[in-house]
Amino acid sequence: MISTYEPSSKKIKHYPANSCLLPICSLHGSAVTTVEGVGSTKTRVHPIQERLAKCHGSQCGFCTPGMVMSMYALLRNHPEPSMEQIIAALDGNLCRCTGYRPIIDTYKSFAGEGTCCQLRGTGQCCLDKEDMCKSTDKGNQTHSDLCNPEKFQPVDPTQEFIFPPELMRMAQEEPKRTLVFHGKRTTWISPANLQELLELKAMYPKAPLIVGNTSVGLEMKLNGVHYPVIIHPTRIPDLHVVSNTNHGLVIGAACCLAQLRDILMKVVLELPEEKTKIFHALLQQLKTLAGEQIRSLASLGGHIVSRGSTWDLNPVLAVGNSILNLASKDGTRKIPLNDQFLARYENAGLKPKEVIVSVLIPYSKKDDFVSAFRQAERRKNALSIVNSGMRVLFKPNTDIIMDLNILYGGIGSGTVSARKSCQRLIGRQWNEQMLDEACKLVLEEISLSPSAPGGKVKYRRTLLVSFLFKFYLEVLHGLNKMYPAKYPDLSKKNMSALGTFHFEAPQGMQTYQDVDPAQPPQDPIGRPIMHQSGVKHATGEAVYCSDIRAMDEELFLAVVTSSKAHAKIVTIDISEALKVPGVVDVVTSKDIPGKNGTAREQAYAENEVICVGQIICAVVAESAVQAKQGIEKVKIEYEDLEPILTIQDAIKHNSYIGKEKKIEQGNIEEGFKSVDEIIEGEIHIGGQEHFYLETNSVLAVPRREDNEMDVYVSTQDAARVQELVASALAVQSSKIMCHTKRVGGAFGGKVTKPAFFAVVAAVAANKTGKPIRLMLKRDEDMLITGGRHPFFGKYKVGFMNDGRITVADIECYINAGCTRDESELVIEYAVLKTDNAYKIPNLRVRGRACKTNLPSNTAFRGFGFPQAGLFTESWITAVAAKTNLPPEEIREINMYKGVNLTPFKEEFDATNLVKCWKECLEKSEYYSRKTAVEEFNKHNYWRKKGIAIIPMKFSVGFTTTRYHQAAALVHIYTDGSVLVTHGGIELGQGIHTKILQIASRELKVPLSYVHFCETSTITVPNAIVTAGSIGSEVNGKAVQDACRILRKRLEPIINKNPEKKWEDWITEAHIQSVSLSATGYFRGYVANMNWDTGEGQPFPYFVFGVACSEVEIDCLTGEHKNIRTDIVMDACFSINPAVDIGQIEGAFIQGVGLYTMEEIKFSPEGKQYTLGPDMYKIPAVCDIPEQLRVYLLPNSRNPIAIYSSKGMGEAGLFLGCSVFFAIWDAVAAVRKERGLTGTFTLNSPLTVDQIRMACADNFTEMIPKDKPGTYKPWAIDIA
Repeated sequence: MISTYEPSSKKIKHYPANSCLLPICSLHGSAVTTVEGVGSTKTRVHPIQERLAKCHGSQCGFCTPGMVMSMYALLRNHPEPSMEQIIAALDGNLCRCTGYRPIIDTYKSFAGEGTCCQLRGTGQCCLDKEDMCKSTDKGNQTHSDLCNPEKFQPVDPTQEFIFPPELMRMAQEEPKRTLVFHGKRTTWISPANLQELLELKAMYPKAPLIVGNTSVGLEMKLNGVHYPVIIHPTRIPDLHVVSNTNHGLVIGAACCLAQLRDILMKVVLELPEEKTKIFHALLQQLKTLAGEQIRSLASLGGHIVSRGSTWDLNPVLAVGNSILNLASKDGTRKIPLNDQFLARYENAGLKPKEVIVSVLIPYSKKDDFVSAFRQAERRKNALSIVNSGMRVLFKPNTDIIMDLNILYGGIGSGTVSARKSCQRLIGRQWNEQMLDEACKLVLEEISLSPSAPGGKVKYRRTLLVSFLFKFYLEVLHGLNKMYPAKYPDLSKKNMSALGTFHFEAPQGMQTYQDVDPAQPPQDPIGRPIMHQSGVKHATGEAVYCSDIRAMDEELFLAVVTSSKAHAKIVTIDISEALKVPGVVDVVTSKDIPGKNGTAREQAYAENEVICVGQIICAVVAESAVQAKQGIEKVKIEYEDLEPILTIQDAIKHNSYIGKEKKIEQGNIEEGFKSVDEIIEGEIHIGGQEHFYLETNSVLAVPRREDNEMDVYVSTQDAARVQELVASALAVQSSKIMCHTKRVGGAFGGKVTKPAFFAVVAAVAANKTGKPIRLMLKRDEDMLITGGRHPFFGKYKVGFMNDGRITVADIECYINAGCTRDESELVIEYAVLKTDNAYKIPNLRVRGRACKTNLPSNTAFRGFGFPQAGLFTESWITAVAAKTNLPPEEIREINMYKGVNLTPFKEEFDATNLVKCWKECLEKSEYYSRKTAVEEFNKHNYWRKKGIAIIPMKFSVGFTTTRYHQAAALVHIYTDGSVLVTHGGIELGQGIHTKILQIASRELKVPLSYVHFCETSTITVPNAIVTAGSIGSEVNGKAVQDACRILRKRLEPIINKNPEKKWEDWITEAHIQSVSLSATGYFRGYVANMNWDTGEGQPFPYFVFGVACSEVEIDCLTGEHKNIRTDIVMDACFSINPAVDIGQIEGAFIQGVGLYTMEEIKFSPEGKQYTLGPDMYKIPAVCDIPEQLRVYLLPNSRNPIAIYSSKGMGEAGLFLGCSVFFAIWDAVAAVRKERGLTGTFTLNSPLTVDQIRMACADNFTEMIPKDKPGTYKPWAIDIA
């Protein structure tokens, strides 16, 4: 948080900021508060931090300090904020673990307004302890209060840090003077007044002016642009002017966008509505533009002058006839902010020595109509795909066009104008004939190449006319409001096209079964215990790999990666890199003493590269900056080879990894002969980036003797890291000590790759003899590592007219990438899990992993099932459409019931699957809401709702017994404290929290007595990877075993002195030489699969669940709104309901991302475009359902697992597809209403463009069509 003092107003301003964009020179005179300054465990934990931890608002914790700071800055400015302000404050924050619901619930407690949720359909509040939400079924002792707001410490503003008096005095008393900071390559100058600024601009005409650094900073950081001189004009009062004139509102160019928003919100309340139409249009864009951190930094002048194609305010300012007030050493002048300025016409822009001082935003007129539009991949904090500003001025009291102005962004390199079209329409009446001609004219005037960067060409063309249609209707509606007797209002059909979605603050409800009343209060099992590191997450004291303090003589490493998808390495020239100051060495495969990775994957590429992003060599330097400069100097010469990039290419070239996997039951051929109907189809499912908040990090520290080395690494598999590093260094594994305190998110992405990063760092440490730190930047991490496998499925399904599916022939293909990694296992799981919740008597499933020249895809939460399950539900939906029966009826009639056999002959009991189904139908009020959806759709032509309910049978664990084994080591010290270590790794899933609960119960000691330090290969050797949803339970079994051994040793002493305390028993045990240390071991669940026979018992048990989701879509833009989701999950007896519900919610939102928005794009050459949060969009606060309710099925038991629990880490992700199929339902309603009766398929992710184009209408038909094969696409479909 940045705090500044303004002497003229005597006010202190606080605002959040992204440190990565904030130049240190810009902070002169400011106070900077980090999360450590808000509160700490050593001093005082702030109420924000305390509540976030106690309300389970952190899981991996890596995003938590950012969440704290966003809220802290808001509270410093608004001690009692509204919910709207709270949600807006979180616009710029991302979380990959929690699903946001607990974070929002936490921050509701700070809201100044009433936050009663008024659950729809009940009129009740989830905080009412007497109503259904507190105890929905008193007989089952159910609860929905995961945290108790009454126990929170109050917020006391008097306890906050004051603004430093020295800075205040400096601002008040010291005369303003020009500040100059000299760096090695850049001089930073901050003038004190306008005259100095103009002189500097005359002296340095090419020097950029930086206020928020949100544009120039990205250029410098991402594109390597260098400026010898930078001018920082923020301290100049003339650039912050705000004044009302007779013609409009004058806003200083240095005013930030958050300030602009606040000014406009105030002005629109004070002025007549007819004067503020432009202001309203700007406010509409400002609500969704960027996040609060960027809005607090980015300036209006910078936004205007940078003229980005997707900048949302510029088209609105231009159609509103805004004026730029310019100044230079030679004088002042005014220029229009119009289409020519935005198109960078030479005579319409700024001269090199000029600066924008202020902007005049004119008042609108009575007969003015101004509208703003934007559509992005995510509603907030995402660059627009297309935006627009439109304005029409009518002759007074008529609908005759006197002036018309239409501008679009996102179409080409800059903002473009439909100037010619507008001129031709002047004098026309505002009617349908005018609209038809306007659409044709605009599409003729504004063209978009089929190879345009960003892709989505058909969609972007469609938005040109879709936005125009929306504007047409808004104006008609406005004319009716002004002259109701003269102009009729819109028809009901068209009224639904107006406006954008209204979003309510999300509400949550979590229902779980309470512990037995007879359970001792000290026993924590079954209780919603706070995450073991929750408070440390919130205070920033939790240590991740990159937080480990610098070592003596530490060096930094940066990697050189391949720029080719498939090529031979001809030469590697490192000579120039070695000349860079600070560069110590360059490491290649020749420096590896032992093995270069494994037989299947190299750590350093040797003779050939097989994907873009493959590591070729590494530069070691004294600083991270010098290492980066070094890698830019390494020159590599390639000889191109033909790449295989897509699944279709791989099938064509017979390029596969491993053998075909197949399971089969019944008689396929006979089955097809006896059915009423047969359908065939296919579906493409895109991949998904893990987007863990903590990128891959390694610190390799060589010891001084015996070739020992400590490796601190962010991984899910420390034993694998140990094994590969030892192999690379040609030493025994016992000499490599791997340490992992915690991981800032993983989701499967840190199973295999961290070992290779560790090898790269360890080889460099071995060569230099010094500690080596490797921390990947976000774009590097996304470039080098793979993600979830893109999937292609083909089906042939036979069924009866009553909906019974009797036969299915299924083919599954995944894009494995360039090496085996986990792909063979993923296709095995996809094949085994394709049946999902359905009993198909005659079923054949075949699967192949396709080898391509893309980065190797790897493990990801759900491990093949999210793709296979969506594929299955797609053909279930297709059967429903063909039979004209409701999808839920098809699902229910084909669902497993009672004791059954899977297609691979594993027995299981589906009773709880049916219970979850029935419970979800009831809890979600499915049938009544479905009726309401149908009624809504009858009256809304351009908006449609959809609802879907999806069942799930999810298997946990691995297909072999050895992957379920676990070990633990438990020490009891003489003061009675307990240290627990085990082989599992904390990824945010709460494994350590559950382990401590288990130890507390088994030893019968308070939870506060038990401590966990770190996961290390020193204490627990040969640990199995933490994955497959079973980490907590198998390691819990090992800890249970160790604790029971210890308790058994202590029993004679306890029985002899039952009245004594725990500490007394431990002291006596030590005196009697009773060992107070024990190892525990769990052999693992029995699991096996024989692929030769297609039979086995590959899974320990199944998790059942059902989700019902309701959405609303905008048929003209493709945007959708998640209205409500109900999830019923068979968690059996939850060890920690807060952790398990958090896992369900977080996985669900990650699934919503997979199925509806997260889109990976590759160039035709195999280079990934989506390498950061600007291009790749994960769900944000604005994407979660307005109501998210989770119910854990009561009175359910799982005898195989510890305390009858079930693993919840992955299962919830697939249930995100309930949103996908709710959208499908809405699209189906659109198509049915428009007479489009043919079958249709929607691929995943179901993004805005796919939704819009599926809602076919006159506008999608009128856009130009490009003939495939006549152009080179910007991106290819790798699925």
